[in-house]
Amino acid sequence: MHRSHRRTRTPGRTRTPGRSHTDAPGRAGTAGRAGTAGRAGTAGRAGTAGRAGTAGRSGAAVPTGVARRAGAPAPYATAGRPRTPVRARLRVRGAAAVCAVVLASALGAGPGPGSGSGSGSAAPTPAAGSIRWGDCPDKPVPDGMTCGSVTVPLDHDDPAKGTIRVALARIPATAPGRHPLGSLLLNFGGPGGRGTTSLAADPATFAKLGERYDLVTFDPRGVGLSEPVSCGGSQEVGDRVPADAASQLAALRAVARRCALHSGPVLPYVGTVQVARDMEAIRRALGDRRLNYLGFSYGTRLGAVYAALFPHRTGRMVLDGVDTLGEPLAEQALASARGRQRALERFLAWCAHRETCVYGTNTRTAKERVDDLVARLDRDPLIGDDGSWFTGQDAVDAIATALYAQAAWPALADALALAERRHDPVGLMQLGGPTGPVPDAGDGPARVPADNAEAALTAVNCADDPDRSEDRAAPAAVEREIRDLEPEFRAVSEVFGPGQLGTVLACYGRPAGTDFIRRIDHPGAPRMLLVGTRGDPATPYEWTEETARRLGSAVIVDHKGDGHTGYGTSACVRGYADAFLTDGHLPHGTRACPAGE
Repeated sequence: MHRSHRRTRTPGRTRTPGRSHTDAPGRAGTAGRAGTAGRAGTAGRAGTAGRAGTAGRSGAAVPTGVARRAGAPAPYATAGRPRTPVRARLRVRGAAAVCAVVLASALGAGPGPGSGSGSGSAAPTPAAGSIRWGDCPDKPVPDGMTCGSVTVPLDHDDPAKGTIRVALARIPATAPGRHPLGSLLLNFGGPGGRGTTSLAADPATFAKLGERYDLVTFDPRGVGLSEPVSCGGSQEVGDRVPADAASQLAALRAVARRCALHSGPVLPYVGTVQVARDMEAIRRALGDRRLNYLGFSYGTRLGAVYAALFPHRTGRMVLDGVDTLGEPLAEQALASARGRQRALERFLAWCAHRETCVYGTNTRTAKERVDDLVARLDRDPLIGDDGSWFTGQDAVDAIATALYAQAAWPALADALALAERRHDPVGLMQLGGPTGPVPDAGDGPARVPADNAEAALTAVNCADDPDRSEDRAAPAAVEREIRDLEPEFRAVSEVFGPGQLGTVLACYGRPAGTDFIRRIDHPGAPRMLLVGTRGDPATPYEWTEETARRLGSAVIVDHKGDGHTGYGTSACVRGYADAFLTDGHLPHGTRACPAGE
């Protein structure tokens, strides 16, 4: 998710979100912004920490004003905790407050007929043809990388509706003489992240696997070069919409209609279940007897759904940064706020051991000072050198971004010191400050709408949740219900809670999604490896345990470190994953990987 263009902002601008399961296998390199096409929706390239998409924060019951596009891997919920008093129709996962008094903006478009395989059975996929590999439309690419596509049904439940093409990229095995293993399919996260550009950005992370596997990835349907969806440049509701609840809700419905208008026929068929069935078509086109797979963050949900749909075609599967399969979006928003708060406290404990830490050695007062910084900037934003406003919510975004990779913590510590001591936001802006949309890529062969990552993220999030907001409820009732949730969100985190509260209407006005994912229960897939990181700000460790129970055939690697996912930063995690994927070695029971190893 890399947004590159800033724009001058006015405090109070309302916009809809685009969150992101930001996902990056992350090799901790730099803290990247998560969420746009290479964004951690992309989790991108395996090496950047995606920008955490937090939602707009402000002092109101539901954040007013500076609503932000969300960008984090999906907010995640804690397994086993009691449900909040939020009816299933309220949703989450995206970010951005939309109504001055109550509403959150919507996260994109949702699924329509046929978006899920409600019965749980996978209808036969038409025989996939061979793939013709050739030059890649995006440049540059690593030596040896070629691109192609596979034709799949628009609607797997009704192939007569037509077909679409899913874009692929491949790097052939570098040592094929040493017992070649066929193809390894990778998904770097999202939803909304492009696999083709993510693999091109950092193939070195997977070099060992690439000795015996052809490394293959794809742009999921609705993303990148695979029939990209769009909302016409933005999911913002606009500045001129009155602040009353009825007007704001009507504006959210208008955004949904705009997304449908600009996305075309693929939009009702975007979602994890449909993409998992595309993966089966990819497996057949590649000629592999079973699907071997490595998925990060949102990619873990995709892998789990494939294993549930096609247990007898599932090969060696590693899921890192494990997503939930059952929590409604509102629960995920709470868990996201909780996970980020926990990661922030780990960062502050680390900072307390640095002589230059602006918050000193008392971690309790340090938390209070971060709360104060955010509140102060919401009241009185700083002005960047480029004239853009830098608000408390922008600070929240920057902090959340840096928490995705421990390698970014020194930069975060320096940026906070600069903001506190000199009232200079430049350091925080470099981590994830206010940005504007990236201009359209033009008419070249790799043309992708600038808002594609966010539009796809919304569409998938809504397609994967069977609940929906109650369009027929009186605006006052919706407002009251959201206001009732505020104390719980604030109790979880004063920094991240208010913004996540602003996502409970993320799918307002969108059709209900599939309930297949929520019903996954011991599908009979082969044993697989799940990796959970204790300090992960996006995918709480509890979700690894929850998903392992749901799959009933998983071995857990308990990574004691920090940051989002473990493969790119922990040699220990990578050792377990590579041994299983290349040699089939899978231990019994939970295995631990200490921090830093």
